[in-house]
Amino acid sequence: AALRLGRKAGYQLAGTVEFLMDAESGEFWFIEVNPRIQVEHTVTEEVTGIDIVKAQIRIAEGAKIGENAECFVPDQAHITLNGHAIQCRVTTEDPYNNFVPDYGRITAYRSPSGFGIRLDGGTAYNGAVITRYYDSLLVKVTVWAAALDEVIDRMTRALKEFRIRGVATNIPFLLNLLEHPEFRGMNYTTRFIDETPQLFEVRRREDGAFRLLTYIADVSVNGNKEVEGRPKPTHLPLIRVPEHDAAPAPETDNAKAVLDRDGPEAVARWMLKQEKLLITDTTMRDAHQSLLATRMRSHDMVKVARAYSHRLGQLFSMECWGGATFDVAMRFLGECPWERLRALREAMPNLLLQMLLRGANAVGYTSYPDNVVQGFVHRAAESGIDLFRVFDSLNWVENMKVSIEAVLESGKICEAVVCYTGDILDPDRPKYDLDYYVKMARELKAQGTHILGIKDMAGLLKPPAAKILVKALKEETGLPVHFHTHDTSGIAGASIIAAAEAGVDAADAAMDSLSGLTAQPCLGSVVEALRNTERDTGIDPATVREFSDYWEAVRARYLPFESDLRAPASEVYLHEMPGGQFTNLKEQARALGLADRWHEVARMYAEVNRMFGDIVKVTPSSKVVGDMALMMVSAGLTPEDVMDPDKEIAFPESVVAMFRGELGQPPGGWPKELQKKILKGEKPIEGRPGGALPPADLEALRKEAEEAAGREVSDEEFFAWLMYPKVFADYAKRRAATGPVDRLPTFTFFYGMELGEEISVTLRRGRDVHIRLVGVGEEDEEGYKKVFFELNGQPHMVRVAVTASEAHERKHPKADPANPKQIGAPMPGMVS
Repeated sequence: AALRLGRKAGYQLAGTVEFLMDAESGEFWFIEVNPRIQVEHTVTEEVTGIDIVKAQIRIAEGAKIGENAECFVPDQAHITLNGHAIQCRVTTEDPYNNFVPDYGRITAYRSPSGFGIRLDGGTAYNGAVITRYYDSLLVKVTVWAAALDEVIDRMTRALKEFRIRGVATNIPFLLNLLEHPEFRGMNYTTRFIDETPQLFEVRRREDGAFRLLTYIADVSVNGNKEVEGRPKPTHLPLIRVPEHDAAPAPETDNAKAVLDRDGPEAVARWMLKQEKLLITDTTMRDAHQSLLATRMRSHDMVKVARAYSHRLGQLFSMECWGGATFDVAMRFLGECPWERLRALREAMPNLLLQMLLRGANAVGYTSYPDNVVQGFVHRAAESGIDLFRVFDSLNWVENMKVSIEAVLESGKICEAVVCYTGDILDPDRPKYDLDYYVKMARELKAQGTHILGIKDMAGLLKPPAAKILVKALKEETGLPVHFHTHDTSGIAGASIIAAAEAGVDAADAAMDSLSGLTAQPCLGSVVEALRNTERDTGIDPATVREFSDYWEAVRARYLPFESDLRAPASEVYLHEMPGGQFTNLKEQARALGLADRWHEVARMYAEVNRMFGDIVKVTPSSKVVGDMALMMVSAGLTPEDVMDPDKEIAFPESVVAMFRGELGQPPGGWPKELQKKILKGEKPIEGRPGGALPPADLEALRKEAEEAAGREVSDEEFFAWLMYPKVFADYAKRRAATGPVDRLPTFTFFYGMELGEEISVTLRRGRDVHIRLVGVGEEDEEGYKKVFFELNGQPHMVRVAVTASEAHERKHPKADPANPKQIGAPMPGMVS
């Protein structure tokens, strides 16, 4: 067929005739003739200097080959080689999908340039539509260099400089090949690819710039559901990071130095010798968890962290991780909590980094196999945590043992805590009297804790009681005592001063502009109150004010997450709600349409606590009480309804799990009649819930995690999946689509960009990108808008579906929940 075509056309030169063949029927169709001697003639041209195609044309005109040939092709004996050349075909063959050619619209295209790089265009350009019916070639890259190593390096760099978005390419596979040592040494045979399976183990390379454009475009057009219907900040103060030296962090004779030099036991001895009150800053964890629904982003923490290391080395520790921040980072902020930890560790190498660990619940809301908890603790220690504050949501020491032992094995500081509830001075609350806390403190000392913590999560420890409790715990245990409280009632600052007078060794406070109310007491006020006394903190008040100014400007960006609490509330002594839960429960109430009935929810919270037997309320037990209170208010139920054995109640799953014993046992056990009604004949767990769970098969589970994420996962990510499988899987998919959104400025993350606005984003150290929103097109008939950007001065376009568009809804209809004949698709996608 090729010969018949050539003869019919009168073609007499060398060439390649291409056909497309149906493998099943054997039929074939002519595609094209290429007038060339070899398919990849450009490589030969690079090393010989001979233009082969031009030479063919001259020969067709009658020119001859020879030493002085008119076609400029010498005879074979006089052809010389100069240097080395490599050619790579960049195609849409997807190495992540068995090299099946991908198709779609190229939304961004940028090719490399430079000496020794030649591009032969295929179908690649911005906006090109790639179909599945034709050659998958996008562009051929030919690179020349004098030396072999140099030509490989030059090709590697060229491939890495490509930016092709909208379709998959084979570039990751090509890079695997080029970077393999046998390829570089030319020690391979023709079977090299078949015999080297690791060439096909391609990893996704991070290039977040264009994915960030996709995210910004979507938020700019459709908004961010996290701030939908909430007040938008109108005044954004300039954020000024406190001045600090650009040099490495100075060495300071503080707790971190003692830990690194002499170990955790030495830190405890060092604390007992200090006359000053040691201060932990909670701004990066509990303060924003309590005031801003845990929505503080890594961007705003990391930006100021280096200034902390230079200017506030006198701090005992920085509480910056754990608690609700772990899952919220993934669930709502699109961030990896482990990346946050590593970034803070790098920026504050000379300060103790502290986390909150929920005992057998780690950073989750349920119990995990012991080896999962142990592995998590060791991983956190390796990634940067120095001090683990360990508690149990029901004050059950048995449930804390696994975590305590894991912390001790890691060589880090263990601070086991007693969670304070009730009132040790109230004779009508004998369940939680002074003896109760002293007994628990002795148990924690016996477990080997280095520091004893008082976790007053609701701010119930009044100043007179604080004096008595601190004095008793220090006398009974001889351990340093660390006091944590919340200022919901407005009196917690006085409790810290009273505790300091009683000899407490360390206390938690938050920077002034993120303190008070449901957060910790004001750090600057505590510093000033103790100035020129024997418990002087040694912290400069002017420095505190400078950092407070930073956080004040940052806080303005989080206006949508502010609670409605405007003043201290003695109501906390009624409901005993943890400060860290307060804003989150308000958010839940708002989502259920109960925003106007908040005080009713708060009173019901107290009723539920009494119904449950007056339990310690701190995550996750506090969440269970909150779930029940919201359910009862929503359904119009009373405690009498719940306790009525003849009235059927659909209890929240968290309530069933807690009464089953999945969180452990409270002092005195659960109310028997209520437990019987909730469990409906199911037998409760006896003993420690984690002890009843078989060890997790981590190797098998890792494969599940990678299937859920659609890629390999790091050790850190694996433990994130173990804590929150669905949350991590959703985060991983969202991160793959949107890129590193934690690098975006906070206002841009929540609200997108305005026309003409320009931002600078640091993707990683040494790589800043500049993004400018140029324009937004009109909505097309399919319900899409084109959003135009400049990325480092280069034009880029992103096509965004307008989610509220009628045209988009027509093209992508949603199931009508009122129509029983319509069923919503379980996953988005298209059938191909």
